[in-house]
Amino acid sequence: MRIAVTGSIATDHLMVFPGRFTEQLIEGQLERVSLSFLADRLEVRRGGVAANIACGLGRLRLNPVLVGAAGVDFAEYGAWLRTNGVDTSSVLISDRLHTARFVCTTDEDQNQIATFYAGAMAEAPRIDLAEIAARTGRPDLVLVGADDPEAMLRHTATGHRLGIPVAADPSQQLARLDREQARRLVDRARWLFTNEYEAALLVERTGWTERQLLARVGTWITTRGASGVSLASSGAATLEIPAVSTDRIADPTGAGDAFRSGFLAGAAWGWPQERAAQLGCALATTVLESVGTQEYKLVPSDLTARMARTYGTGAARVPEPQWS
Repeated sequence: MRIAVTGSIATDHLMVFPGRFTEQLIEGQLERVSLSFLADRLEVRRGGVAANIACGLGRLRLNPVLVGAAGVDFAEYGAWLRTNGVDTSSVLISDRLHTARFVCTTDEDQNQIATFYAGAMAEAPRIDLAEIAARTGRPDLVLVGADDPEAMLRHTATGHRLGIPVAADPSQQLARLDREQARRLVDRARWLFTNEYEAALLVERTGWTERQLLARVGTWITTRGASGVSLASSGAATLEIPAVSTDRIADPTGAGDAFRSGFLAGAAWGWPQERAAQLGCALATTVLESVGTQEYKLVPSDLTARMARTYGTGAARVPEPQWS
């Protein structure tokens, strides 16, 4: 299965606040918040949801096509992605803007406050997915991740028009979408990815109930942090997949993207959705244990062992050559 991953390409500025955000909030004053958090650590890393997901898929030998807009400073980042198995030939390079920036502060409870600057991502609506499909070969799936909203809508419409299955992953951009846009992005998606907060926001944004949403998508996958992942489909019992536990959490940034990489890789290999989600959870925990969204080491035997410990030996009986 060839997967085209559309969405943001960014540089992450990750900071750590040695306290709790909630202790700084004053009841009755939340309508006028003016706070500054003194961070004691800063890491500058490669990021962006599309680049993160594509990097994971590349390391799992899926050779994904990265589709997004980057800036004049992308050369080194692009070389890094290519060494990790990502096809970057469809990245639009701006001649005037820098690659997007993601600035995130994490507290000791793993709560996060973040700001995203679009930069070159604002040029993503210029990208023509149909032209990319004609040039690189028709993908078997297109994941539409957080991006310029106009680009997300265009990629979704093009995928449906070309008969390419679409995985919808609106994530951070849900807050910017109106009702019609939100509906167009998720309607007819083979897979719909959200976290718990985004799931509630999606119901509010679309105006559809959970049942109505499930009737319009194949499977709705909701990540729940330490509680694992749920897979819901219309007319079927919801599957609850436990998380792969760890006591070495370094940074939660990028764990959700890693889950998507693992899940989509399993799906590409024809695995049942439950097992694909288990691989996604194992890869997500691997990312949790390192700082940065792409700095983790992918070791096939480690993933197999994590799956066996959490889900039993049957879950770990997978053909390693696919990801080694």
